[in-house]
Amino acid sequence: MSVTIKDVEHVASLARLTFSESEKVKLTGQLNDILRYMEQLNSLDTSHVEPLSHVIELANVFRPDVLQPSFPREEILKNAPAHTEKFFKVPKVIGDR
Repeated sequence: MSVTIKDVEHVASLARLTFSESEKVKLTGQLNDILRYMEQLNSLDTSHVEPLSHVIELANVFRPDVLQPSFPREEILKNAPAHTEKFFKVPKVIGDR
């Protein structure tokens, strides 16, 4: 299968692009080079290659979820400009407009 200038013009019109005649010739050659390379890759025997989800092996970098003591609520609320007994008070951000 090869790409023709007519194919490049069709794809360009679908993408709402305009190219000069020299650009169309250049794109035709480049697309044909890509297709030749893909044919070369398709000819390789990959029957003994295991499928991968990533090119490199990945490992989970998260730490284990371990319950640890936290700061006391009263200590944290001391630093807040406005608070109730248990919560921070913040300005209303959702409302009637």
